[in-house]
Amino acid sequence: MDALEINIFAVVAAAVSALLLGVLWYSPVLFRSVWIKMHGFAEGRILDFRRTNARAHTVTALCYVVMAIMFSLLISYTGVTSAAGGLWLGFVVWLGFAFTIGLAGSIFSEKTVSSFLIDASYQLAYLLLMGAILGSWR
Repeated sequence: MDALEINIFAVVAAAVSALLLGVLWYSPVLFRSVWIKMHGFAEGRILDFRRTNARAHTVTALCYVVMAIMFSLLISYTGVTSAAGGLWLGFVVWLGFAFTIGLAGSIFSEKTVSSFLIDASYQLAYLLLMGAILGSWR
């Protein structure tokens, strides 16, 4: 088996892009108000959490780095060498893992369908974005 390749610059770009997309996705510009309402959170609680919980932000950033590394390995293993191939693999990973795990977890929680769909569509968007970056930046 050939050595699997990881492009660290592509990994960092993919992780940062997922973080930045999340900032936009859960901002007032897109879905923050609906997401907060669907979870029953008070606006003040969310603002306090964002300001004071550096640990959550750090863990999230590290999770995206690990995800980008694993995604890069998967792309290398499958031989994907284009943005289109990365997009397809991002979709497959989302449908086969992120969507199904999220849906199963959502069924047993008190999440609303709307909050699940907001989260699941964000996961789809960042997996497509990561796939395009990692697939094209070989």
